Amino acid sequence: MSRVKNIQRKLNEKQIDALLVTSSYNLEYASGFTGTTGLSVITADKALFVTDFRYTEQAAKQAVGFEIIQNTGSIYDEVAQIIKDENITKLGFEENHVTYATYQSVKELFDCTLVPVSTLIEELREIKDRDEIDLIQKAINITEAAFEHILSYIKPGMTEIKVANELDFFMREKGATGVSFDTIVASGVRSAMPHGVASDKVIEAGDMITIDFGCYYKGYVSDMTRTFALGDPGEELKKIHQIVLEANQKVTEAAKAGVTGAYLDNIARSYITEQGYGDAFGHSTGHGIGLEVHEGPGINFKNDQPLVVGNVITNEPGIYIPGLGGVRIEDDLLITEEGNLNLMKSSKELIIL
Repeated sequence: MSRVKNIQRKLNEKQIDALLVTSSYNLEYASGFTGTTGLSVITADKALFVTDFRYTEQAAKQAVGFEIIQNTGSIYDEVAQIIKDENITKLGFEENHVTYATYQSVKELFDCTLVPVSTLIEELREIKDRDEIDLIQKAINITEAAFEHILSYIKPGMTEIKVANELDFFMREKGATGVSFDTIVASGVRSAMPHGVASDKVIEAGDMITIDFGCYYKGYVSDMTRTFALGDPGEELKKIHQIVLEANQKVTEAAKAGVTGAYLDNIARSYITEQGYGDAFGHSTGHGIGLEVHEGPGINFKNDQPLVVGNVITNEPGIYIPGLGGVRIEDDLLITEEGNLNLMKSSKELIIL
């Protein structure tokens, strides 16, 4: 219930009577509930969980410390009753997770002021506790094992989809509950596409291959990218790989509590620009991971908030040359009291198979 207490503290700071939690990720964070139907109302001194008959038993087991309420009619009718019973006059709601149609209907139904507070739980989620870090590490271990496996599996003549499927199945066999996102396998000139989800392209000798993938383990994700070659990819791509590797290393050296996401993004961007490839690095340097594969803090030019101990961020600079190919290298870093800990062990040097 310490997470609920942290939410209640935030409500007090914002002078809001209660929070309506509808995001499935925020529900899982606050309560432990992993079902697909339910919501929570957290007040200054209560944690209420509303769901229908299909999930009351699951909610009772997972949402420890929450009062479970079964809705028989509309779930929002039940919330309206809670608002009345608890004398709620200001209700925070997650505006990024509510459709306009739902907002219009509950605005009429709820007898209180609705206050948008979409980042309230997300900000708490940015700081991982020991249990969360352990789950992320387990997801990373599975992902790295899959990378080692694929290096001995991949051969010229295979399609990118075949390689992606092998990665996905291998991770599930090792205990993953799913993939973090659609696995990216981009070979040859397709490696110039930062998000080149696996296609039916045949992998050929001499191809540079970028694989960006990860898995879910007990609700938490990993996110890993490595770029390697199947035979000699040519001098320019080998040079680009070294530049991206050095940019990645510079970010790792600088990542610590107190520096901002914008500062780290600038380190990677400035170095790649100095080497003559600034226009070929078009995405941000990283992002937070946890219950979602993209969450705060952002490692981008817009984020001027200092990193804090417990953040888990990706470090993923890249260079992409249309018609030639591209390189991205990505690690997951834990911000610690001493600086940071790279949660990944896999080699980042250019592997030529």
